[in-house]
Amino acid sequence: MTPATAHGPMAPVPYRVTDRHAETADTVTLALEPVEAAVPEPVPGQFTMMYVFGIGEAPISVSRVGPFRAVRGSRPARGRGPVLEQTVRAVGAVTRAVCGTRPGRVVGLRGPFGTGWGLDEARGCDLVLAAGGIGLAPLRPVVLRALSDRSAFGRISVLIGARTPDDLLFTSELDTWRAKGAQVEVTVDRPTPGWAGHVGLITALAGSVEVDPARAAAFICGPEVMMRLTAEALIGLGMCPADIRLSLERNMHCGLGWCGHCQLGPLLLCRDGPVLPYERAVPLMTVREL
Repeated sequence: MTPATAHGPMAPVPYRVTDRHAETADTVTLALEPVEAAVPEPVPGQFTMMYVFGIGEAPISVSRVGPFRAVRGSRPARGRGPVLEQTVRAVGAVTRAVCGTRPGRVVGLRGPFGTGWGLDEARGCDLVLAAGGIGLAPLRPVVLRALSDRSAFGRISVLIGARTPDDLLFTSELDTWRAKGAQVEVTVDRPTPGWAGHVGLITALAGSVEVDPARAAAFICGPEVMMRLTAEALIGLGMCPADIRLSLERNMHCGLGWCGHCQLGPLLLCRDGPVLPYERAVPLMTVREL
């Protein structure tokens, strides 16, 4: 369904930055509060197009949706909608501008766009969430919602991979996730002095998950080779491919399936994705230069 605003789906809605947290050297989480009207509430897995006035627009993962949280004396815009947290890595001119946006500045949001993870369909199941790098951002809302509705799900396993310990996201929350009942396993490619955790590929963690393969759902986000190999490892444990979903990334511009920049075979990922069933995603991922 096309998101609608009073001025149409291509018009950005003003949001004020109420907090900025540097997750790593190149990745930032912004808390955003609607200035007046709000965009519809995103479901876990959806994204918005964020516009930095005078610079441009980029798709940004929604990493939390929740009630207003006062930071540094800020005041809520009462009744105007939930606060969005969005996490972005600086990789180009627009995303560098997003990362550099300070509290008090106003940006524009359009959306939300795309398909979600389908968390409600996984109620009653064990959850396996596997994230590589910034892939943890769109999975964080799944973790938070599942832990807040703990009795609705079975065991929750969160597998996290990063290049180095300094590249890990949301590190201050991981012990809280564990305390609320999630199994959280972390691995890095290149350890730094003092690192006592796992070293190696995230696929090596798949064997440690506590899961009933017959009643489980897996959500995976990260580099495509990581997603494919992790999914194969989970299938090796007995999970059904139909119960595994991946989040794909392409060059998204309009968010509405109009411009075609994010075409992947027969799909337009801003509209038909980014979350796809494993069986639909993998045949497209294995076609060279598609």
